[in-house]
Amino acid sequence: MKTCISTARLSVLPLALACVFSAQAQPQLQETVVTATRTAQPLTDLVADVTIVDRAMIERSGATGVADVLARLPGIEISRNGGIASVTNVFLRGGNGQHTAVYLDGVRLDAQSGSGGVAWDSIPLAQIDRIEVLRGPAAAVYGSDAINGVIQLFTRKGEGQVAPYVGVGVGSHGLRKVEAGVSGATGTDGAFDYSLGLAHETSDGFNTQPLRLRKPADGVRNPDQDGYTSTSANARLGLQVNRAHRLDATLLSSDTESQYDASTHKPASPVDDLSRNKLRTLGLNWSAQWTEAYSTRLSVTDSQSRYETTPSVYLTTTNLRGVLLQNELRVGPHLLTAALERREDELENTSVGPTRTRSQNAVALGYGFSKEQHTVQLNVRHDDDSGFGGKSTGSAAYGYAITPRLRMTASAGTAFRAPTLFQRFSDSGVSSLQPETSRNIEAGLRYTDGASSIGLIAYQNNLRNLITYVNKPGACVSTRGCYDSVSRASYEGITVSGNHALGGVNLRASADFQNPRDMDSGKQLARRARRHATLGADTQLADWRLGAEVQVSGKRFDTVANTTELGGYALVNLSASTRMARDWTLLARIDNLGDKDYQTARTYATEGRTFYLGLKWTPQ
Repeated sequence: MKTCISTARLSVLPLALACVFSAQAQPQLQETVVTATRTAQPLTDLVADVTIVDRAMIERSGATGVADVLARLPGIEISRNGGIASVTNVFLRGGNGQHTAVYLDGVRLDAQSGSGGVAWDSIPLAQIDRIEVLRGPAAAVYGSDAINGVIQLFTRKGEGQVAPYVGVGVGSHGLRKVEAGVSGATGTDGAFDYSLGLAHETSDGFNTQPLRLRKPADGVRNPDQDGYTSTSANARLGLQVNRAHRLDATLLSSDTESQYDASTHKPASPVDDLSRNKLRTLGLNWSAQWTEAYSTRLSVTDSQSRYETTPSVYLTTTNLRGVLLQNELRVGPHLLTAALERREDELENTSVGPTRTRSQNAVALGYGFSKEQHTVQLNVRHDDDSGFGGKSTGSAAYGYAITPRLRMTASAGTAFRAPTLFQRFSDSGVSSLQPETSRNIEAGLRYTDGASSIGLIAYQNNLRNLITYVNKPGACVSTRGCYDSVSRASYEGITVSGNHALGGVNLRASADFQNPRDMDSGKQLARRARRHATLGADTQLADWRLGAEVQVSGKRFDTVANTTELGGYALVNLSASTRMARDWTLLARIDNLGDKDYQTARTYATEGRTFYLGLKWTPQ
């Protein structure tokens, strides 16, 4: 049986250590990942801080969102303006949400409105089969945005015999959920593989801004239930043309409509605010294995993120297009990579006038070495942006096996994020804005002995030219303020995490001790705690798989001014699943068992105690 989470803590330098407990008799360290270097590599060859989430953990999460699954991983926190379908932010290692590059089946996701970042509430968890999280700067591999890390989401890939599935679920707040799909492979030696999925989810919701959380200055909001409806579909097709060539295509579509409370109104005439999120992704890939040592991969991708609100009229659409040509040469313990990449961004938004565009052309080189006790990873990249010119980044990482069980690692890297088109061209924009830049160092140790391993990881990431919204009379064209590159921030901390099997009980835990702060004022960055942790356990009891977890977070502040405190909290979640018959699986889950009243954003309520019951048919 596979573990739900595999963690390789290896990308680090003078501040740290990396820890992991493998909970099964056969750890997943032989599993292959692609996120660290954009090249398929075994976890044992990585000098990177990577966590893998498989489908088993995703299914046990019940009726939650992608961000909720991520929040249970080391180094990740979230904030949310209400329920699952509300505006959600993901903080990786205490960094801003837009400082994490996000991909779905290799297709880049981002928004060029506001400060940018991903609309996590638009990504359907029902279509996600696997998640890889890379902590640490990766701009030397991925270019702009990968200041704090990279999150890759993957849909299911077809293999083997025809495998249909149907699932239904119900839960608190009138939740109803249905999903169906089929996957498999056909033809000679399974040359053609396919996976198709459909899902629909709706909830009556709860009042996300109740009166008890508001002050008179906040105005009167609609005291209704804020529900949501989500419909999604995906297709993933692959064709092994011959031994040397393979073609792949991926397609995902997601539509989410969510109620929220934003407009003030007269008590006698409440306003029902609605937001609509549409996400479309398309990826086409060709891979060629020219010789045993040399291969090429060509990817063409396209994504569209559309956000609209009513009756308050707002509409913004971001289109991203990308082309990647990557070559790999393996010679003994050496791996050489060379890539050419082009990215095109397009923003349609009434605040920026005509459609705005920009492009980035890049060349990237990589070198990897793994033999005996030594592992080396070097990467350099140069991006040429149509708006501000060239930007070069680099990273170097080294791992050394002190003993067969004990490994130390160290790394350093630089990264950047280009200003969004909104930050440059809106009525509050400044066209001369320069990229945000960072320098990161990490260090780690990891000890593995059979079914157990343990470690620590520490990091320090300093940012310059951080773009913030300011109000400087005479400096801003707009009287309301403008964007400016005047801030500095520091993300530093230590992460401890692990899994261990003890008497038939699988234990997992992680704890983060961090100090995300504004370097000028020394104050804590908004909505991020200095301490947060997760402790979980699961075991097999007769025909039931039982699980429990505790999520703990310290106090946070709603703004960087640190004037409004958000209290700490501890949540207890329980889950149970059993195979009722050969083809039927029942899942039950209770989240926030103690009905804890807490906030991750001021004036916005979070769900109290919730219950979910799901039934899935997967013929064997």
